[in-house]
Amino acid sequence: MTIRNRPRAGVVALAAVAMTATALTGPAQASRDTAGHEATRSAIDASVAAGVPGVTAQARDAGGVWTYTAGVGDLNTGAPRGKNDRFRVGGLTNTFVATVLLQMAAENKLGLDDTVERHLPGVVSGNGNDGRAITVRQLLNHTSGLFDYLLDVTYYRTYLLGDGFLQHRYDTLTPEQRLRVAFSHAPEFQPGARHSFSHTNDVLAALIVEKVAGTSYENEVRRRIIRPLGLKATSHPGTSSRLPRPSGRGYSRLFFDSQPDRIDDVTEMNGSQLWGDGDLISSTGDLNRFYAALMGGKLLPARQLKELKTTVVNPDFPSASYGLGVERLTLGCGTTLWYHDGGTVGWLTVAAFTEDGRHQLTFNYNSDWEVSGLIPTLNAEFCAPTSR
Repeated sequence: MTIRNRPRAGVVALAAVAMTATALTGPAQASRDTAGHEATRSAIDASVAAGVPGVTAQARDAGGVWTYTAGVGDLNTGAPRGKNDRFRVGGLTNTFVATVLLQMAAENKLGLDDTVERHLPGVVSGNGNDGRAITVRQLLNHTSGLFDYLLDVTYYRTYLLGDGFLQHRYDTLTPEQRLRVAFSHAPEFQPGARHSFSHTNDVLAALIVEKVAGTSYENEVRRRIIRPLGLKATSHPGTSSRLPRPSGRGYSRLFFDSQPDRIDDVTEMNGSQLWGDGDLISSTGDLNRFYAALMGGKLLPARQLKELKTTVVNPDFPSASYGLGVERLTLGCGTTLWYHDGGTVGWLTVAAFTEDGRHQLTFNYNSDWEVSGLIPTLNAEFCAPTSR
């Protein structure tokens, strides 16, 4: 499992610091009897005890809908996290973009094996980067070899760490600015050679949506997914820096290397900085509804759903493999799940589900530094003897 929209090294370092943090507790709230979810509740409580300010979660299974919150949504007021909180979903945005592109493929508006150059002529070029050698499919399964712009040290320190974030959090950025950062680096490997997650791929995928549709990628996501499914808590921020209500606050250890005990409120940031690869705002309920519809065949024809679930090996995580906007993971108990995770400044989100979409769990942390509880929470929900 990897965390999208936060470079892995940064997440690991922040997680190590957080293990010594003071536990933050708040009132826990469950929506119904916790039968079948006791282990999940305990795992979430353990994450709060380990340093996560607050967690909001929703599970759906044969027994119905179970929601649970723990910890606080606002460190200043002590207000608890809410079951309907809106939050930045980070890399889960990728699944929405991939779904739109697969719908376009079903409509013969593009082919997964079209080159990037065909749809974005001249965009991927310089320093050995060549859009003529990369396909739409390779963007979606992250085998393009393109450098991840978030791994550029200057960019990362300017927009995601310390004083850089605080000074630039309200800046408007264009996709082209981020792509220039990516293409100032040579590719990491030849297209198709292996899998390596790169946010650069996701920005390009969203641009292809716009080129094919002749309108914004946000409009296409709304028209094809948000409105048909009635996802009333799901939206794109554009250049707004605020979250819609209800929502908690998001927190980060921006100065983890120099001031390890410092926690900053990072709720406000210009949504354009995450455009196409992490800007979507949603809730646990909406995300569960989306992934249930996707895996249940309500958004894609059978052929495109099969393409979505065709995976490539993730060399960094042997138990996981990556499809087109979703990932497959085998837990230690032998249960195989599909999932996507997403991390951005102040937030971590995981949506996991069985292949038929009938058993789901989505949960969100309003912090970005404590990752040790993610897998235990999935194990609790999908491996515990009482799990459905």
